[in-house]
Amino acid sequence: MKTELETQEIEAIADKVIEKMKPLLAGNGKSEDDVIFDVEGLTQYLKVSKQWIYERTHLKKIAHLKIDGQLRFRKKDIDKWLSSYNIPAINTP
Repeated sequence: MKTELETQEIEAIADKVIEKMKPLLAGNGKSEDDVIFDVEGLTQYLKVSKQWIYERTHLKKIAHLKIDGQLRFRKKDIDKWLSSYNIPAINTP
């Protein structure tokens, strides 16, 4: 079935799309990956000790930021780091 739209309808659709996209294009459409953890937050996320995190950051084995002497971690970087340790299952018949 073929539907034809009037110019006004197309413009209205385009305006709605632009309206919805503006926050994302401006960087205001925060996603879950935009989360930044402190050490305590990362210990809860990874279920590890603070000492474990400090050791990994000291050895530069885990991606981190240092802001005014405080450690911070981007969730998207942590998730990427975690996926590097993924061991795929082997299906055997």
